[in-house]
Amino acid sequence: MSVEIERGLVRTDMGHIHYRAAGPRGGRSIMLFHINAQSSALMLELMEALAPRGLRVVAMDYPSHGMSDHVAEQPRIEDYARVAVAVMDALGIGRTFVLGEAVGSLVATELSGAFPERVEKAVLVNCPFLPGIALHETEGDVTTDHRPADPSGFPLTRTIEFVLERDPAHAPMHPTQSWMDRINVAQIEAGRDRWQALNALRLYDLAAGLQRIRCPVLLLMGEHFYFRQYTDDMLKHVRDIRLKVIPGARFCMTWERAEEVGAEALAFLGDSGG
Repeated sequence: MSVEIERGLVRTDMGHIHYRAAGPRGGRSIMLFHINAQSSALMLELMEALAPRGLRVVAMDYPSHGMSDHVAEQPRIEDYARVAVAVMDALGIGRTFVLGEAVGSLVATELSGAFPERVEKAVLVNCPFLPGIALHETEGDVTTDHRPADPSGFPLTRTIEFVLERDPAHAPMHPTQSWMDRINVAQIEAGRDRWQALNALRLYDLAAGLQRIRCPVLLLMGEHFYFRQYTDDMLKHVRDIRLKVIPGARFCMTWERAEEVGAEALAFLGDSGG
């Protein structure tokens, strides 16, 4: 990495929350929120793209994910947003930009709507919106067939070939061993709690959350991400939103297309016209 990555823990009502941070203190900041069953380790490339541009970049691990403490109770997206505010408070961040992919886009949505005084602009990457359907009413598209476990329920590691054969929709277009290694580590770190963030996603009323946002929003969608077909419906729920489709991209764009996501985010965040 060409930027120095700091590590730390913040004590919250959901245990100690681990974060990675980079960039200068005291100026503009951006909070990054990761995909289900991943961790802030998958945000390293994006941190490297953003921090040299003068932003204080903070990527946290959800409770039960990465190096954060595990919680026995099922968290909600609202809990993740509240914990993010606790991390911001501990790090002296008053107002911030937010960026999240997939589950992380829901955390960014909730943080923007529930704490409007803390968020300047939001970047939602591959937001999993279904028109007229609550996510908890769906059967779900991620199962143990995609993410196997041993007889006790503890996750097993996967190969790139396994992921591309069984679950390509949740893989980048060109995964590498480095990506696969970090995914496997994140799954093991979450252990039997790895479904918590996905369950939180299904419990969240995304349409209502989007309608509460009052700050400007940038929606970044991968051309081949399967929720892109519902983009037009999603745009109707946000007062001030612009859309950018990333050609040739699919899932895990914050990793695979970090430079492009970073450039789009920086252009949007620096646009005072909103």
